[in-house]
Amino acid sequence: MNKKYFKYISTLFIVIPMTLIMGFVGLIRNYGFGEDWFFMFLDSWIVMIPVAYISVLIIIPIAKKLAEKVTSN
Repeated sequence: MNKKYFKYISTLFIVIPMTLIMGFVGLIRNYGFGEDWFFMFLDSWIVMIPVAYISVLIIIPIAKKLAEKVTSN
């Protein structure tokens, strides 16, 4: 695999299960297994994936810089 795409693909493999778990827990906690719970889950998950993916791409470089500052002393 080309190294320039590795960061984006590995981030996607982290975001997909994370949003699946968070979407499922949030939906069940707030609504339970009511009528049409699966379609409500899919609707929320479809929105969560791009939001989480873009957020992670923004946050990871900031977190790396912060971790380098903290551990460099």
